[in-house]
Amino acid sequence: MVNYKDLGLVNSRELFKKAINGGYAIPAFNFNNMEQIQAIIQACFEAKSPVILQVSSGARKYANQTLLRYMAQGAVEYAKELGYAIPIVLHLDHGDTFELCKSCIEYGFSSVMIDGSAHPYDENVELTRKVVEYAHKYDVTVEGELGVLAGIEDDVVAASHVYTRPEDVEDFVSKTGVDSLAISIGTSHGANKFKPEQCTRNADGILVPPPLRFDILKEIEKRIPGFPIVLHGSSSVPQDLVKSINEHGGALKDAIGIPEEQLREASKSAVCKINIDSDGRLAMTAAVREVLQEKPAEFDPRKYLGPARERLKQLYIHKCIDVLGSANQA
Repeated sequence: MVNYKDLGLVNSRELFKKAINGGYAIPAFNFNNMEQIQAIIQACFEAKSPVILQVSSGARKYANQTLLRYMAQGAVEYAKELGYAIPIVLHLDHGDTFELCKSCIEYGFSSVMIDGSAHPYDENVELTRKVVEYAHKYDVTVEGELGVLAGIEDDVVAASHVYTRPEDVEDFVSKTGVDSLAISIGTSHGANKFKPEQCTRNADGILVPPPLRFDILKEIEKRIPGFPIVLHGSSSVPQDLVKSINEHGGALKDAIGIPEEQLREASKSAVCKINIDSDGRLAMTAAVREVLQEKPAEFDPRKYLGPARERLKQLYIHKCIDVLGSANQA
């Protein structure tokens, strides 16, 4: 058993309280490898932002659970080395079983998500409560989920949205004891969040997706005032990155995301954690493709992963400052 506090990590409880009171959201950035975690820590150090390092079950299999633990510990020390000990949470993203959550807690995670949203309501409650009871023994915070997001992200696949029912949230929170709640109000996993026919074109000819259901969010806030709310699937899919990928040999079709101004509005509410993964993948892929097409003789991974890391860092600085409002909140 590894206690996250011995790794220098924190749980999300106090960070969420401060974010709700301050009208901003904590960035939750997924990582799978060294370049991603370097970029995340560099960006959040420069922006002076707290950060949630997210690991999916797929990332855990890819990177190895032991290496991930030491990478997270290294991230804490790296931030200190850069000159500022930003608060860092290590969080399991979309845990789907009690056993997975338990294993992550034992390997030093300071926060876990148990996603029982694919189960009937009562089973979701039972599973979530079981994880909470175990996690709270070790002061690990737990995120639950009500509603289903469409799209694909690693092992999470859903064909359509099921919006969160505001009338369920009080019962769910009281019965499970969760520390935060992921809701479905129109965000979606992956880079292809919406079909073009679901969107309208603005004055510049850019496809704009349907607006988020802020009416659902406001009703949830009324029912559980001050309770930490989480948005998954919140990448904006910058069209300059999509264009660059396609111009350098890629074939991304109909990649449409959530407008950043809507995420900024959400972050001023009880939404205190916003998950961003696909945008980071796009930034790194664009940079790698540019280098390999422009320098086809290049074979040193540092020469294309280095620019990918820098592109990711700049994107995440922008997210902290201009979208989430988390800059200078560390």
